[in-house]
Amino acid sequence: MPIVCPNYKPMAVPAIRYQKRQSAAGYVIITRLQSCSRHSHKRVFPSLITLHRQSFSGHSCKHSTLPSSRYEVYPAMDIDSASSVVLQALTQATSQDTAVLKPAEEQLRQWETQPGFYSVLLNIFNNQMLDVNVRWLAVLYFKNGIDRYWRRVAPHALSEEEKTSLRAGLITNFNEPVNQIATQIAVLIAKVARLDCPRQWPELIPILLESVKGQDGLQQHRALLTFYHVTKTLASKRLAQDRRLFQDLASGIYSFACSLWSHHTDCFLQQIYARDEAAALGSLERTLLSLKVLRKLTVHGFQEPQENMEVMGFLNAVFERLKQFLECCRQVGPDSTCREKLEKTIILYTKVLLDFLEYHPCAFLPLIQCSLEFAVSYVFTPAGEGVTFERFIVQCMNLIKMIVKNDAYKPSKNMEGRSQENLEAHKIKTAFFTHPTLTEIGRRLVSHYFLLTEEELAMWEEDPESFAVEETGGDSWKYSLRPCTEVLFLDIFHNYSQTLTPVLLDMVQNLQGPTNVEDPVQLLMKDAVYNAVGLAAYELFDNVDFDQWFKNQLLGELQVRHHRYKLIRRRVIWLIGQWISVKFKSDLRPLLYEVILSLMQDPDLVVRIETATTLKLNILTVLTAMVTLKNVLIFNTCRIYHKQLDFILNSHPPVDDFEFRTEQFLPYLESIFGLLFQLLQQVTQCDTKMQVLHVISCVIERVNIQIRPYVGCLVQYLPLLWKQSEEHNMLRCAILTTLIHLVQGLGAESKNLYPFLLPVIQLSTDVSQPPHVYLLEDGLELWLVTLENSPAVTPELLRIFQNMSALLELSSENLRTCFHIVNAYIYLSATEFLQNYAESLCRSFCDLLKDITNEGQVQVLKVVEIALKVSPILGAHMFQPLLPGVFRGIVDGERYPVVMSTYLGIMGRVLLQNSGFFYALFTQMAAESNQEMEQLLGSVIDMWVDRMDNITQPERRKLSSLALLSLLPSDNSVIQDKFCGIINICVEALHDVMTEDPDTGTLKDCMLMSHFEEPKLSDDEEPPTEQDKRKKLLALEDPVHSVSLQQFVYEKLKTQQTLMGDQGFGVLMETVDTELVRQLQEFLQGL
Repeated sequence: MPIVCPNYKPMAVPAIRYQKRQSAAGYVIITRLQSCSRHSHKRVFPSLITLHRQSFSGHSCKHSTLPSSRYEVYPAMDIDSASSVVLQALTQATSQDTAVLKPAEEQLRQWETQPGFYSVLLNIFNNQMLDVNVRWLAVLYFKNGIDRYWRRVAPHALSEEEKTSLRAGLITNFNEPVNQIATQIAVLIAKVARLDCPRQWPELIPILLESVKGQDGLQQHRALLTFYHVTKTLASKRLAQDRRLFQDLASGIYSFACSLWSHHTDCFLQQIYARDEAAALGSLERTLLSLKVLRKLTVHGFQEPQENMEVMGFLNAVFERLKQFLECCRQVGPDSTCREKLEKTIILYTKVLLDFLEYHPCAFLPLIQCSLEFAVSYVFTPAGEGVTFERFIVQCMNLIKMIVKNDAYKPSKNMEGRSQENLEAHKIKTAFFTHPTLTEIGRRLVSHYFLLTEEELAMWEEDPESFAVEETGGDSWKYSLRPCTEVLFLDIFHNYSQTLTPVLLDMVQNLQGPTNVEDPVQLLMKDAVYNAVGLAAYELFDNVDFDQWFKNQLLGELQVRHHRYKLIRRRVIWLIGQWISVKFKSDLRPLLYEVILSLMQDPDLVVRIETATTLKLNILTVLTAMVTLKNVLIFNTCRIYHKQLDFILNSHPPVDDFEFRTEQFLPYLESIFGLLFQLLQQVTQCDTKMQVLHVISCVIERVNIQIRPYVGCLVQYLPLLWKQSEEHNMLRCAILTTLIHLVQGLGAESKNLYPFLLPVIQLSTDVSQPPHVYLLEDGLELWLVTLENSPAVTPELLRIFQNMSALLELSSENLRTCFHIVNAYIYLSATEFLQNYAESLCRSFCDLLKDITNEGQVQVLKVVEIALKVSPILGAHMFQPLLPGVFRGIVDGERYPVVMSTYLGIMGRVLLQNSGFFYALFTQMAAESNQEMEQLLGSVIDMWVDRMDNITQPERRKLSSLALLSLLPSDNSVIQDKFCGIINICVEALHDVMTEDPDTGTLKDCMLMSHFEEPKLSDDEEPPTEQDKRKKLLALEDPVHSVSLQQFVYEKLKTQQTLMGDQGFGVLMETVDTELVRQLQEFLQGL
């Protein structure tokens, strides 16, 4: 009985009903609010009690009929007043006027965390008298609130009291007339059920089942809709305890769900055969929903479903029901109002079988025979004529494919791994796939399903670009007929190649020689057969002499210029691309390039696009074994087969047969590149331009600097294309990739591109610009290669670095590239760069080091190390705030070896090349820690000696030796105390760097560099970038490469001896191990 509120006033939004009931656990629950006193109102929704007029000041309310006085402070507002305020905000939030919309959205966002807000929303969307758009918005806000605030641990979580009230209100009735709102309510109930059912909401399922049994059609449908969404959500939970709970639920309601599905199915069939389509449509809708429930219960509700007779009975009944529904398709015709729902139901039946096979392959064993008979009958025999449709054929083919390919149905090669189920399944498949059956399936796939359809041929003529770049990779085989048939063909061919190889070769033999251009059927058949030969290339390796076929047959096919023969020209160049990684002699490549040159001038656009695509994917790629494997994985995701991988990994043909040779391609480079550029200009669609750009990028990448004479037109065209692609970010990504390869190919000459290049980098790496979401990764890569190839810094190039602070704050997966960019700026122009940006960069690094992995910490520190290497004085000054942390890390004994190695590298640089700064910083640190500077220095040397093994790079080991030796000569007692450790490090470093000179037989420092020479490159080697040259010039000035460690040790020991005298120095040397002294003397012989 409703609680009576004494000061209740009727409002625009009817009051929420209240009721008291007893829960299953015996608790008394008062649904909705606990009371109607003015104090409870304040507790329920305090922010609405104190709502002021200025909340929406300055904004008109075009969509509300409520008076403006509602913004005044209410001394005692009841729940209905709160509802009216929220109602107005929701009404304004549906406005098309942003001046009204934005403040309303902001107000609703502020109310999200207020107690009682969701009770008001429930009140609003349950009121069917209100505007549909307002109710829809109320449902969405409620649904989003569940995600954010329903969990107990969430910030601003809803109280248990309010959640109890809301749960009860959500299942009070199931009579929502608007389909979209009903669906959203069902989804939000499911979201609550995911968190609360069954523990906090045990009554949900019983109430749903009771409502499903009702006689009212609308109520029955809405309850069934909710039942489905709840079941779907609970089935998606993956924790072991949740799965057990769902299994308990499934076992308890499975019988009811089966009877419900059977009842509605029978009703539909009776009504459809009685020609009562209106009633049949309602029954079909309920059949669909009940079947969706059963699908989730069957697939996810049983750990051992084969042991449940009801489950197996339902699955066996699926085949009979499928036949009945397919026959209905024949009866109702394509124009029936039931047709769409009928096809959906048929597809859902196949999904039940496919899901059950995927999750329970062993339990599916009794269904293998029925499934194969059913699918093969409808797909490969006349039984399917007039009743099947494309999506159904795809599902049936996927069912066959999953059975053929399933590892659980293949006997293990290891006797111990074999099970009875393996053997039984293999036996069933062997008995089914007889020679006649396989022959018929193979021929039918090629001669029927591989044929280009009228729709595809029409698309070729009307929209050639869409036809040429149709997406067939990834998971498209699960949904699209052509990729599905190709994948099924490959699977069956792989598993039964001994039977099918002769069949396919016979089909090829029957089509030898040019085909009559006046016979379109034969042209389509040849296209289909060649498609099959290309797909099965790896399987046919031992059976087809492709080189001879190419010279004797395929080249002749390409010479036929008739416009109808374009089908074959396009298919042959694709076929060559498939076989080139399998069997194609290198000597034939020049002949192939001539073919490509000819086909790139073909009058048909599809042929030109296919030729360009084949050039990129299969000809320019260096087809070594592992690269071939990579390409198979990237471009043929769904076509990975053991025989292909065995061929790639175990066969050892001459590398030259697979390798792209630049010298063979160069005579054709100018012509092919020019034709590719023409093609880029001719195509109009974004996807096609992307594809052609990728081909151009590949060409530039393969020939590198030899592209320079031919890129002028492309360089002029890319700015125009960039401007035209403002709304096509993926095309812009392709342009960025092309620019990356272009800059690498042009080297220092890329500076001429800066007027276009630098604004592109600026936009792509500016995180305040929306396109950065798509362009950032490629934009950063372009930024890096531009710096690496820049001959000198420019103000514009320097200015782009303003984008870096925001990029470092992102701490994304692109952080490593950002560090490389910083390093490139330091190498390019350290002084100018550090003077402009070191301060902000240092702040960013300090923030990063507070919360970053050890690997990230190393990357940050490497930037500092490079800055010290390039500019020891300025670098130390600019990164001074970071250095005390580095030095303290050494004193404290940093545990991560790579970090410690980097710490010591930085300290070595400062000590060796900026000793004044080193001592000043140590003095400051000692004063801050109340230590003597000598004591702190001694601790550092001790740790340095102890952790020398953390340093693995010879350059850093030599640097450490040089740095510690730079402390000599010294009369400081601390340094003399550590003399033994310093000598120990020096001897270790001498072992690392000293090698025997083959000419003189004496020892020399292998790290010394005396001059810079341009390396001599072969045709296939990439030339050094401008940054590579800068690094080598820098190395000539680096003490590690310019100072002989042997000579440096000798000189330092000599000066120390001079300082202390022979006797004192002799006492000092006695502190060193005699074996170390002996080794040291060997290294210093002859000096």
